[in-house]
Amino acid sequence: MHVQTSLDLYDKVSLLGQQAQYDLCEAQGQPVPVTSPSALPANIPDVTQSVSTVVGAGGRPVPLLKILQTSACEKNCYYCPFRAGRRMRRATLTSDDLAAAFSQMVQKRLVDGLFLSSGIIGTVRTMDRMLETVELVRHKYGWRGYVHLKILPNAEEAQIERAAQLADRLSVNLEAPNEERLARLAPKKDFDHGLVEPLERAWKIVRRLRNAGQRVANAGATTQYVVGPAGESDQELLFTSQRLYRQVGLRRAYYSAFSPIDDTPLEGEKPTAPLREHRLYQADYLLRQYGFDATELPFDQEGNLPLEQNPKESWAAAHPEFFPLEVNRASQSALLRVPGIGPRGAAAIMQARRGANLRTLDDLRKLGIRADHAAPYVLISGRAPQYQLRLFT
Repeated sequence: MHVQTSLDLYDKVSLLGQQAQYDLCEAQGQPVPVTSPSALPANIPDVTQSVSTVVGAGGRPVPLLKILQTSACEKNCYYCPFRAGRRMRRATLTSDDLAAAFSQMVQKRLVDGLFLSSGIIGTVRTMDRMLETVELVRHKYGWRGYVHLKILPNAEEAQIERAAQLADRLSVNLEAPNEERLARLAPKKDFDHGLVEPLERAWKIVRRLRNAGQRVANAGATTQYVVGPAGESDQELLFTSQRLYRQVGLRRAYYSAFSPIDDTPLEGEKPTAPLREHRLYQADYLLRQYGFDATELPFDQEGNLPLEQNPKESWAAAHPEFFPLEVNRASQSALLRVPGIGPRGAAAIMQARRGANLRTLDDLRKLGIRADHAAPYVLISGRAPQYQLRLFT
């Protein structure tokens, strides 16, 4: 019987961690350095490439072990480095080994949470193995901290329920905004039944368990899109995200700019401009935190956001009738329409003006507002403030 050595184990952890970085269903992270030079023996592979930082409560950076259970996969997604038949180094960890490795990394203070995804070799079998890993992490090793667990396409009802009980956050990668676009990326996946339905079931299960007083995935569910190669518009992506935010309690969508991978059917496609990804995130924030509706976003005739200007400023430029706003009288929702004023800034204005009227741009700056951005759109105590024209936006 083969007994896996520590070197075997950490080599797999390092490999599967690096391969998991293709999944963005967390705040985009960077590898973090080992805090102690003696944290790992010199002959152990560098597992810090498996660690990504995310922003936790209060803005605190949290290092996560971001890893795949296996990089073997039966799916033939056209963009994916793990697609069936592609020549690459693959690895699989047993639930016992992965849970033990995570516990060791926690003890060495390398990580403070787990993000677990996987390639697919039989949905039920692979999902069971992932659930077993988290069961061991929770019950054998007593981990009570953060766990993000991927729900695989076509996962069974009982598996989704157990995932909701074990994890803090769940995710299902839609990859595309609708069935037609998904067929161009992943012809073996079913958009409605395999991907959207698990999200809907997860939302219903979380609500039911929460109402019953049970511990559930309080951090909600997320999803990820591959942006570009399927020919989808920004409008398609953002309309789908808005529907999921409203109907299934989606907490956040991630937009991954496509980058071609060698030895895949899409290796000859052009990469998606990072600026397009950035504009999608800006527009998504408008939907989630600023009270915008997707129908209000400044799409062009092809359904895409302008790249030369952020979407909030584009909206403001198209609605001169809305401005200028008197900051001492405008509602909080109206203040959120002003470029340079975000949710915290709008709340700070509402609080500050209870004591006295705001009078200058410096008053806004003291509240953490980007006053020079807001200046063209506001009145302060009835006057248009003087400001320096911005050379760049």
